[in-house]
Amino acid sequence: MHNNEARDCGAHQNAAKMASLFLIPAPLSDNSTTIATPALLDVVHRLQVFVVENAKSARATLKRYGYPRPLAEARLLALNEHARAADLEAALAPLLAGTDVGLLSDAGCPAVADPGADLIRLAHQHGVHVVPLVGPSSILLALMASGLNGQRFRFCGYLPVEGAARQAAINALEERSRRDDETQIFIETPYRNATLFAALLEACQPTTLLCVATDITGAQQSIRTCSIRDWRAQGIEPQRLPTVFLLLSR
Repeated sequence: MHNNEARDCGAHQNAAKMASLFLIPAPLSDNSTTIATPALLDVVHRLQVFVVENAKSARATLKRYGYPRPLAEARLLALNEHARAADLEAALAPLLAGTDVGLLSDAGCPAVADPGADLIRLAHQHGVHVVPLVGPSSILLALMASGLNGQRFRFCGYLPVEGAARQAAINALEERSRRDDETQIFIETPYRNATLFAALLEACQPTTLLCVATDITGAQQSIRTCSIRDWRAQGIEPQRLPTVFLLLSR
């Protein structure tokens, strides 16, 4: 780290030394069987300020976590993919004033395929204590259940939507997986699951393994790993539910 970067990271440390930014995972679905840890509930119950992607879903999560005060008393600061510099400053302000804040994901872990990384980076720059709490991650749960390579894996986020660009991305992921023996993990908006699945069946080699992990920990959970050849023979497609795709080329 350069000296000027070190000064930036610690410039406001004294002002914020009593504040912590808690990273709060949320259940992956409305019917999730995941149980919150006592440590997570203890933090959530005492916080009064939360940075959230969506206020409605945040209130639902707080209610599920047994928030002890009226939900109207919880201060919810919006921070989504359309966040501006002013939104980040508003989210950082309570921390700089010495107030603990919870960064609450819509589903799963904050800042992993989810807005929030910019605030976390700012918190580090201002000397705020960042505390990740234990909770569900659809990416790791899917990898655990896939039977694919858990020693070498790469999360790629969303693939391109446009057809030619999507096929090129799939071909590149398959080649990288074959070259490095590396599981490639990616996600899609639920209503485009079938389109992505069809593109995978068309673009990938018959022996490539594909895991489709849908509604993880939910009432309609389905996790299945097959070769592309076998997926083609089955003639089925994923549901319009949150899904993680995992690919390993052989």
